[in-house]
Amino acid sequence: MAKKVAVEDNLSTIKQALEKNGYTVVSPTSKDGGIMACIVMGMDNNLMNIQNTITKAPVIDATGMTPAQVISRIESLQ
Repeated sequence: MAKKVAVEDNLSTIKQALEKNGYTVVSPTSKDGGIMACIVMGMDNNLMNIQNTITKAPVIDATGMTPAQVISRIESLQ
């Protein structure tokens, strides 16, 4: 599986950590398929108002998590 992850724009530290670890980072609103997870900050924000976006990828709420914890969570999905 491609190491592609959708990450909210305001999570720049997590984006950088993912890229350093070989992940391709795309926007949650990207039409680019094949993502393995969607990383958001706060589940109550309706995924940045993209309620009509359909993905089978798991959504990870990064609230209170370090970049290393997010990467660990993504890797546990594989």
